[in-house]
Amino acid sequence: MNHLKGMHHVTAITSSAEENYKFFTYVLGMRLVKKTVNQDDIQTYHLFFADDKGSAGTDMTFFDFPGIPKGVHGTNEIYKTSFRVPSDAALDYWVKRFDRMEVKHTGIKEQFGKKVLSFVDFDDQNYQLISDENNEGVESGTPWQNGPIPLEYAITGLGPLFVRIAQFDYFKEMMEKVLLFKEIAQEDSAHLFEVGEGGNGAQVIVEKNVVLPPHQQGYGTVHHAAFRVNDRSELDEWQKRLHGFGFQTSGFVDRFFFGSLYARVAPQILFEFATDGPGFMGDEPYETLGEKLSLPPFLEPQREEIEKMVRPIDTVRSTIDFKKE
Repeated sequence: MNHLKGMHHVTAITSSAEENYKFFTYVLGMRLVKKTVNQDDIQTYHLFFADDKGSAGTDMTFFDFPGIPKGVHGTNEIYKTSFRVPSDAALDYWVKRFDRMEVKHTGIKEQFGKKVLSFVDFDDQNYQLISDENNEGVESGTPWQNGPIPLEYAITGLGPLFVRIAQFDYFKEMMEKVLLFKEIAQEDSAHLFEVGEGGNGAQVIVEKNVVLPPHQQGYGTVHHAAFRVNDRSELDEWQKRLHGFGFQTSGFVDRFFFGSLYARVAPQILFEFATDGPGFMGDEPYETLGEKLSLPPFLEPQREEIEKMVRPIDTVRSTIDFKKE
């Protein structure tokens, strides 16, 4: 059985696709590589922010479900997403940037031997930046070349995923026996798990928490997290493996940009397994990625109807000359 290759993407819920686009583009300097709709709920935007090329393992994606209430953080939750930056010096840059742009943050701290900087967005969605300075393992992506962040400080991909869980012993067994992660370190109630080549791009940090009530999903919370596999044949092997351990799955789902398989691995914890390809470059030119509403072929006949349902959002950036600061 081939090991999972690390993080593929994290999908969260936002109260505003417009504000979400501004925050990720102008504050975090991540590239909108696809503006599309939720394939299971076509009145809902689905925005994909990633590295310069939309590489697997670099994207954070968002739904903006109409009318959804604000989520409540708690246990049994994927509660924080990490982004990789090249160095410790990059974190110093981000502290100053966050202060200037009034982004709430905790200051630089240390976590499992790495320098990190936690922060929140306008929805109280939890994130952290993690330094790759002493990192080994899965390679990261390419910073957005034409974005507002100096390349030596820019975000390059996804780092460790954070999960809070009440039934820790069960979750540890599931991670190790089913998903083939290994626990490699512990700090207080936090346990560090790693898979494949390891490093920041292939880690999950699991916190045992029986104090907080179960989280309530809504805007400001994560919907699901996805791990990388090579191709459809590996995805089919993972489906058999999960079924063999008694998990129900979605079966293969063709998302056009990648193939997917979903399984609820614990109460309120939805994991996805996604192929590295075909990727985001097939239906739009590199220069204008994410500027137009992109629809997979099976939704293209409904374009007129969909465009009436989703409000226009101006995501044109190819005409903007970003000043790196």
